[in-house]
Formats: sequence, structure tokens, C-alpha cells
Amino acid sequence: MITEAQQARGAAHAAGPQPVASSGPAQVLQAYLSRLEGLAELLSRQGLRASLMTPPGRVPSLHVVNPEASALAEDVYIRRGQDGTLWFWWSWAERIASGEDLDSAAAMIKQVLAARH
Repeated sequence: MITEAQQARGAAHAAGPQPVASSGPAQVLQAYLSRLEGLAELLSRQGLRASLMTPPGRVPSLHVVNPEASALAEDVYIRRGQDGTLWFWWSWAERIASGEDLDSAAAMIKQVLAARH
């Protein structure tokens, strides 16, 4: 099964690599995309929709939606913190989880985007 993230990544590769903020090295971009793609796959298995976004000249992100309540959606980024460690971040610049801990990041995202009945 091909996830939306894999489809988006294929389109991004066809268009060529997109710069990270101020033209960071291609290896940094690839590391960001790899982690975001891994998170997207995990979120998809947990019932959320995750689309990899790679706008030209901007930082890549995941657009995550709860399909049971489409108003529950957020953008997730991955960047290095001031300590040099990779972190997943909410769009409002709050840390979600370490970039190495996909399970914790997915759990937090799922909790925040959960429909409250």
C-alpha cells in the first residue's frame, strides 16, 4: 500500500530536491524527509491521514488529518533544536517528541487530533 506521503515524496523527487529554509545541504533535507515519511506511515497505520508537503523554498512538513473529524488537522515539522537534536514540532513551535522517537510523536499527534465525543 502506498501512503499519501510516499506519493508526495515521489512527486517531490520528480521535481528535484527542495531547499530547506536557506539552501541547507541535501543530506539534511533527505534526513528530514525520511523521518517525516516514517512518521506518516506510522500515523496512517493508526488511522490518520498524513500528507508530506514539500513547498519550494520552505521547510517540509506533514499535514495530518483525523478522517473522522476533518477539522482536526495540524502541520508537523522536523527541525533541529538549539541543542542540535532533531525534534518533531507543532506549527506553533512547540516540541512534540524527539525526531528519533516516531512512536512517541505518533502517540502525541493522535492524542491531540482525537475526536472528543
